[in-house]
Amino acid sequence: MQILQYPMLAMFVLATTVHLNASLKQNKMLRNKTKPFILIGLMGFYLGAANPVILSVVLALFFSWLGDMLLIPKGTKWFTAGGIAFMVSHAFFILSYVQDTDFRTIPLAVLILLPAAFIAASLVIFRFLRPHLPKGLFYPMLFYLILNGAMNCFAWFRAITVGGAAGIITAVGALLFFVSDSSLFFVRFHKDSRLKTHFLVMLTYSLGEFLIILGLILR
Repeated sequence: MQILQYPMLAMFVLATTVHLNASLKQNKMLRNKTKPFILIGLMGFYLGAANPVILSVVLALFFSWLGDMLLIPKGTKWFTAGGIAFMVSHAFFILSYVQDTDFRTIPLAVLILLPAAFIAASLVIFRFLRPHLPKGLFYPMLFYLILNGAMNCFAWFRAITVGGAAGIITAVGALLFFVSDSSLFFVRFHKDSRLKTHFLVMLTYSLGEFLIILGLILR
């Protein structure tokens, strides 16, 4: 599978570049055509570069890809289905991080304060979003962002255990994923937001997913 890693990485970079350009120009058709290849390229890169290949990581990437596909059509039902797929993805990422984590090495203060910080950040974000969200989506979306925060917490717990670049790179990638999801909510629902295009959403998402995978490969 190693022969695949560089062509698939090239696919990821090319698809991401074209997609980001289409996002800047608000070219919806080109965005939809390039979006599937971003995670396909990243998944192929992981399969070619990782040794060993971890099933939970592959499943996390697959459900992220599925979430991408489900978010393409308009409508609340599609948005909800995409959110569920991404929740499954976060769960598999957490499972992947736990395999490298020794919780005995993590200070109690970190175990308490880090989750509290992500919960607080989620609550602040949704305080601004609440007037703009459909009533039926408020609590499910808040729960989703808190789950993303949990994925971030486990990424940082892993970073403390692993140390070095492998831990920090994945944790930074997870944080970018949190920024991406938060930005998406404002683009999608907050009509007066300064975020008018999906450029920031997809830049932080693509780079975040890549850094998460790179840190897992380096480990």
